[in-house]
Amino acid sequence: MHASVQNPTALDLHEIQALARDDMAAVDALIRRRLASDVVLINQVAEYIVSAGGKRLRPMLLLLAAGALGEGRRVGADAHQLAAVVEFIHTSTLLHDDVVDESDLRRGRKTANAVWGNAASVLVGDFLYSRSFQMMVELDRMPVMQILADTTNRIAEGEVLQLLHVRNPDTDEAAYLRVIERKTAVLFAAATRLGALLAGADAATCDAMHDYGLWLGYAFQIADDVLDYASDADTLGKNLGDDLAEGKATLPLIHAIAHADAPTAQRLRAAIEHGDSEALPDVVAAINASGSLDYSRQRARAYADAAEQALSGLGDNAHLAALRGLARYAVSRDH
Repeated sequence: MHASVQNPTALDLHEIQALARDDMAAVDALIRRRLASDVVLINQVAEYIVSAGGKRLRPMLLLLAAGALGEGRRVGADAHQLAAVVEFIHTSTLLHDDVVDESDLRRGRKTANAVWGNAASVLVGDFLYSRSFQMMVELDRMPVMQILADTTNRIAEGEVLQLLHVRNPDTDEAAYLRVIERKTAVLFAAATRLGALLAGADAATCDAMHDYGLWLGYAFQIADDVLDYASDADTLGKNLGDDLAEGKATLPLIHAIAHADAPTAQRLRAAIEHGDSEALPDVVAAINASGSLDYSRQRARAYADAAEQALSGLGDNAHLAALRGLARYAVSRDH
């Protein structure tokens, strides 16, 4: 039985954002305050990327997890601080990623490296990483520092692992999932575990929240990779086919190579090896013919169901309904 049948209560995205609004406003104010530096370029680049917004999903997850397990208590200043830390870590990885990927568009506007150049983007990313560590040390809680130190190290491993798979047509589903785990899922899992930890939850509940975040991260990233072949640039906020141009073999393409006839598979492999974005129409046709988008969506839904299942023993309240809603949103969105 799917978790969604056992736990019928789930909020939609607007309800989730309304529930978290006051806490997220406090986190945004804190982010702005802690970005400040007397080095003007740091302020310019950091403000540019932070004000680009996005859904602020990772800090929201931390706040919702803390609220879900806080027995009706208000989420405190420590949760706001850690939510800002998680967003800084995420933002620094975006700055570094866009340089590595040579991206020029994110969320519908120019990337920081396209505006200020690679050197500034890398160095401001370093500033955000180190600022996040200053902020976590201020809380003076060893378990918190342990989780975030381990998580940032795993993310760095994921970035290197992804680099090893660039323009590699032999990347299989298992290798792809290893990259997703480190690049995306571990930060989701850290956010939800930290929320549980701040709420004073026991070890088993912290583990359940960690599992929820991990599976949600998988679902979210696979759904994202589907959109790169099933959306359009205006909706997606980046160039359609970017993954192909960067030589990234994501799940729809990996599945298509495994299930296409030999000549088609060879063309797809060549497109990855050469980062050939001009092959996009052929690639999309092959992905559709192989049922690869449907397969990838099914995989994303299975992870989203596993995320809901991880919450099944935790009772029911508005914040838990919001977490369940995010699991469903992850695989139903169009951007």
